[in-house]
Amino acid sequence: MAYATSEIALGTQAPDFALLDTVTGKLFSLRDVATSKATVIMFICNHCPYVLHVLDKVVAVAKEYQQRGVGFVAISANDAATHPQDGPEQMKELAQKYGFTFPYLYDQTQQVARTYQAVCTPEFFVFDAHKRLAYHGQFDASRPKSDEPVTGSDLINALNALLHGHTPDAEQVPAVGCGIKWKHPY
Repeated sequence: MAYATSEIALGTQAPDFALLDTVTGKLFSLRDVATSKATVIMFICNHCPYVLHVLDKVVAVAKEYQQRGVGFVAISANDAATHPQDGPEQMKELAQKYGFTFPYLYDQTQQVARTYQAVCTPEFFVFDAHKRLAYHGQFDASRPKSDEPVTGSDLINALNALLHGHTPDAEQVPAVGCGIKWKHPY
């Protein structure tokens, strides 16, 4: 079952976080990844076919735009007890396999995902130089088993607008993907 992102007001201030990078073991906060140009915070996970479908292109876009001063970070909030393939060790393996040039943080308590109101994977949040939400939605229109090519066009258009001093188009298409695997209180 596919989930779509919730609507969050553009201009919303980026919430801070402090999470461990699964590759380096280093603690990262918003201030560590944010830049004076733009910052992309993406909620992803290891097993989701929607994530795996776009991941090569996500990594390529991140590499290109990091060279232009944009900060990137990926966060996984899935419950590793019910989805062990999304645990920290497996996250580290995935990051190394795909050559992530950005931290891949594990949100073990799921508090960061809840604070960001993240719903699905992959879900993209782009914040401007003042850490205000400028884009929240899909990577592009491609989906697994669709004929639509993976281009990253929606994310790229938002980043290009910010880098050229403009506001991204307010008409934004929600991300669609696997629902975050929430822990169930007993």
